[in-house]
Amino acid sequence: MKDEASAQSFDQLASETLEGIRDHESGTLVYVVHTPEGEPLTRIFYELYADRSAFDRHEQQPHVKHFLAEREQHLAATEVTYLAEVAGKRPALES
Repeated sequence: MKDEASAQSFDQLASETLEGIRDHESGTLVYVVHTPEGEPLTRIFYELYADRSAFDRHEQQPHVKHFLAEREQHLAATEVTYLAEVAGKRPALES
């Protein structure tokens, strides 16, 4: 984040986006924003999708498009890493 005010604004934007994800995205299994200890201006997202098509649907949602368009004004930098699942325990899919 650029500064504390940017961090607060970003957190509000992320919270608003999360409401849309909760209400409209059954294929988004996990969407969590973290702040590393001792790094109050850093945010790390962990996102887990049922499959690639669920991720693609997520990216097309109006609330996600809004988030992606608005986030840059608050950020000092962005780094994205895509992970390939090898093994693990996943949350159950919602019916």
